[in-house]
Amino acid sequence: MNGRFIVFEGPDGSGKSTVLREVKKRLLADGLDIVDIREPGGTVISEKIRDIIIDNDNKKMTSRCEALLFAASRAQLVEEKVRPLLKAGKIILSDRFVLSSLLYQGVGRGLGIEDVKKINDFAIGGLSPDLTIFFNIDYKTALLRKRANFSADRLENEDFDFHKKIFDAYLSLADRYQDNIKKIDATLSVKEVTDQAIRLIYDLVEADK
Repeated sequence: MNGRFIVFEGPDGSGKSTVLREVKKRLLADGLDIVDIREPGGTVISEKIRDIIIDNDNKKMTSRCEALLFAASRAQLVEEKVRPLLKAGKIILSDRFVLSSLLYQGVGRGLGIEDVKKINDFAIGGLSPDLTIFFNIDYKTALLRKRANFSADRLENEDFDFHKKIFDAYLSLADRYQDNIKKIDATLSVKEVTDQAIRLIYDLVEADK
């Protein structure tokens, strides 16, 4: 089987990380060769960069610095892990990828999608996901859930206007690129959301047979 790169995207608190873990368990039980990664992070170097990005003490970080740090973390992850794993035929489940940067820094920070895309194109060298699963849930509901259950990081602590701009852009791009970005209803139970993601992934991997 060819390696496949599947990305889970959505607003903070959408449940994508929880569902990703459940999806991994079920696919492993089915005998598929699954590896999961997260962004930013996924390697020793990338995790150190992550710590800088999300640290609430780094309130003076500029938008361009933030965008470049995300791209740097991603460049390390792609070269050290993603490409070798795909070459080995693994199915990779990634908690976020470039789309997050296009929206959080390009839209949320006002840097522009095209400029953020340019630095990420350099960082990842032409790699693109085979499938992006967008967890569709109201940004405010998701964010309040996240803040109630976890200690919020620097980006999660941004105001609702920031997160609304990002969510609206997610919806716009998901509608525009329906062949690449598949929306699932993230307001349902963990099992029901997991079932939706599993169906999309099997549609992809069955096409290889």
